[in-house]
Amino acid sequence: GDTLYYILCAVLSLGVLYGIFLMSKVEKASLGNKLSACCMLFAIVINLLHYNIIGAVELWSGILIGAGFGCYLTNRSKMIQMPQLVALLNGFGGLASSIAAALVLLNMGKSFSFESFTGALALAVGAITFSGSMIAAGKLHRVLPQKPVNLAMHSLLTGFSFVLILLFVLAIGLGLGMTGLCIALCLILSLIFGILLAIRVGGADMPITISLLNSTSGLAAAIAGMAINDILLVSVGSIVGASGLLLTQIMCRAMNRKLSSILFARGAKKQEARSSVKNAAESEYEAKHEGLNAESPECIESAAKEEKKVEKEPEIKQPAREDAGAWLKDAKEIIIVPGYGMAISQAQSKLKMLADELREQGKTVRYAIHPVAGRMPGHMNVLLAEVDVPYDDLYEMEAIDGDFEKTDVAIVVGANDVLNPAANTAEGTPIYGMPVLSVDKAKRAIICNFDDKPGYAGVPNPLYEPRENVILIFGDAKETLSFLYDELRK
Repeated sequence: GDTLYYILCAVLSLGVLYGIFLMSKVEKASLGNKLSACCMLFAIVINLLHYNIIGAVELWSGILIGAGFGCYLTNRSKMIQMPQLVALLNGFGGLASSIAAALVLLNMGKSFSFESFTGALALAVGAITFSGSMIAAGKLHRVLPQKPVNLAMHSLLTGFSFVLILLFVLAIGLGLGMTGLCIALCLILSLIFGILLAIRVGGADMPITISLLNSTSGLAAAIAGMAINDILLVSVGSIVGASGLLLTQIMCRAMNRKLSSILFARGAKKQEARSSVKNAAESEYEAKHEGLNAESPECIESAAKEEKKVEKEPEIKQPAREDAGAWLKDAKEIIIVPGYGMAISQAQSKLKMLADELREQGKTVRYAIHPVAGRMPGHMNVLLAEVDVPYDDLYEMEAIDGDFEKTDVAIVVGANDVLNPAANTAEGTPIYGMPVLSVDKAKRAIICNFDDKPGYAGVPNPLYEPRENVILIFGDAKETLSFLYDELRK
């Protein structure tokens, strides 16, 4: 009966919640994932039995197709592709909620009801989640531009589409627009709004975007559950929505960013404004000095001053890459900073090999993990766990950042923005104010990056400038780590 159904729904919801709790414990994360999956499977079966549709061929066909597609994605996707896969699954979750809501609305009468209002809301939130997630997946998979895309009158278009969506939701909810055309227009506008919202987010802010979309996919499912009177869907969707929202807040705090500035690109506008001011100042200077002759007394005097300035500033000698082996042999305390470049190169096994060799030589080796080192929360931890790096060796930024000052050598592998000192000084840039790892305070640093170009945020890194205590080794992470390993064993 209904009583047994509600009891089972409550038990399964608690099972999912407990599974999520276990996933926060590294040693029990796998068990938590399996428990949540089993609870969801039982939830599907219970709903099929409760609504007496266990024999529906169409439903079983859909389940088999979905399961087959899921198995295909599991076998084809590499660990490095997990962020875009998560974004894709978030989108599919939103799409499913949107389809369910549309079917409910198309089979309802033209009068106000709680179901009609929640159905319209689920339709909009689900569609926004789907289109936004597809853009996020495209950016992460590098089939779309990594940099923020700002269209002409972007903010106006975003605000206008949002207002229209609200009007359509109200109209459908009140029964005034309960037609196929209104439902279709609401769906299209929501898809457009999701695209406009996601394309202006840069690659550096993708971890927060994924967390937010995870939250909205759960929210869409919970609202759709209200529309179809399914308490289990409401419960599970609320759990996913709440956990995604908490994760979004944690990521925003870790990056010292406001969610509004990320979604509405306020940081980018400030940067453009400052660039305009700088360009205007340079133009004014050029205009003022345009009429000066190169042989005039003013120019000769200016050139002499510049020469004296250069003479007073001694040239900084950059250490050669061959010095890296001696630095590592002399070091006692070493901190490794892995980044997304290591993930792209799949060089975690080479990094583990180098760390093991350092330990065999009596060094203390720890890993500093920035909250956004990968392309989604916890991504870097999972990549390192793949090659059996002990979890006790991984330290969050808050726990290890103060130790860089007494560290003999910091080894950076494929990281840029998360250690860029410009975050403390370069006002108006996307990373300004973001907490970064204090690699610049280490006694010595060995930076292994593909090249000296800026990271996702597009902000030049002062650590790439000539420094007596920094060795730059450019190239693929596997090759540079192999070079360090060979130099260490000489």
